[in-house]
This record gives sequence, structure tokens and C-alpha cells, in this order.
Amino acid sequence: MSKKGNTAGILAGLLAGAAAGVVLGMLYAPEEGKETRKKIKTKANDLKDQAKNKYGEVSDKMKEQYDNISSTFKETANNVAHTMKDGYDKYKDQIVSKTTDVVKDVEAGLNDLK
Repeated sequence: MSKKGNTAGILAGLLAGAAAGVVLGMLYAPEEGKETRKKIKTKANDLKDQAKNKYGEVSDKMKEQYDNISSTFKETANNVAHTMKDGYDKYKDQIVSKTTDVVKDVEAGLNDLK
């Protein structure tokens, strides 16, 4: 989980650095204030769109990983449940068989005593 947090932190840092660089570059460019503000607004909107796109990509990857992990967990749990049920059924059948044999032996012994 910390690896994902590091990736998000690095992404945020890169975007903030890019935004700061663009703004500083435009502020020191020899253009009219109106034109500079227009460029800053355009670049800010571009960066916002890029951030939304990256957020969507990261979000989609996280959902995909969650689905994969969830699916694997469910599959493993089902396998364990089936294995346990199969083992239970196997031993249950053996116990019933042995119990039937013991009952027959006891009945035979009782008949011999009569």
C-alpha cells in the first residue's frame, strides 16, 4: 500500500512542479498581462485535465487490482471449502462403514450368546 502512496505522491509532486514552472515561465515572459493570464488559465486547465486523466488511470488500475485480488481470494476460499467438504465426506463414509461393521459384529455376538 505504501508503494501506491509513493506513486501518488510522486505524481502530485511532478504535477505541482510542472504547474509552478509553467506559471513562473509565463510571468517572466515579455507579454501583456492579459495575454499572460490567458496562457496561465489555459495551462492550468490543461494541467487539471492531465491530473484528472492520471487520477482516472490510477483509479482504474487500483480497481482492476482489487478485482483480481478479490477474485483470487474467492477462488482460493472456494477451493479450500471444497477440499474440506470432500475430506469430510470421505471420512464420514469411512466412519459410517466402520460403524456398520461394528454393529454387525455386536449383533452377531449377541446372536451367539442366545
